[in-house]
Amino acid sequence: MISCNILRRIGKPAAAMQGSNALSAYPGVSETMDLQNLRRSLEPALRRMFHFYWRFARGMTLGVRAVVLDGENRVFLVKHSYVDGWHLPGGGVETGETFRDALQRELQEEGRIELTGKPALHGLFFNGHISRRDHVAVYLVRHFRQDRLPEPNREIVGCGFFDVGALPAETTTGTRLRISEVIEGREPVATWR
Repeated sequence: MISCNILRRIGKPAAAMQGSNALSAYPGVSETMDLQNLRRSLEPALRRMFHFYWRFARGMTLGVRAVVLDGENRVFLVKHSYVDGWHLPGGGVETGETFRDALQRELQEEGRIELTGKPALHGLFFNGHISRRDHVAVYLVRHFRQDRLPEPNREIVGCGFFDVGALPAETTTGTRLRISEVIEGREPVATWR
């Protein structure tokens, strides 16, 4: 697995993480852990609040995600700071933006991935567990260039290419479904999960 993570960014060896007080060796990590716990507790309420706002600001929410496969058939996943689990890279389609433009922007922001060929539309999915108005377009991307992995930032705390048979345990259900549909050549289901 190729990955980016916060520990690499601060330059401490992984061995230093062993032991009961290992995190105390990293300035700010305990505060970060407290913020992560706070975020997890507030996440459901914040999601409802944002979707309540979007109900009036936008008639429907649209998103894009990509199943990005490298030459070894490994899939690119990201881990966000504001939501649990590993996800396909992607995000919202902004007003006046095409799906392809949104896909290109999100892949660049989350993975430093530049499209070098035309992505194939895998399917359109109703994401009802988020909102009754949320829909996601998923593309298959095989032709791309990535000069390097992005540095961890406030949005993306981890990313990398993973063997499809050894995905991280925290990979979300919807992400696993989209990957298996693409790899196994199965017909996509209509809902995200």
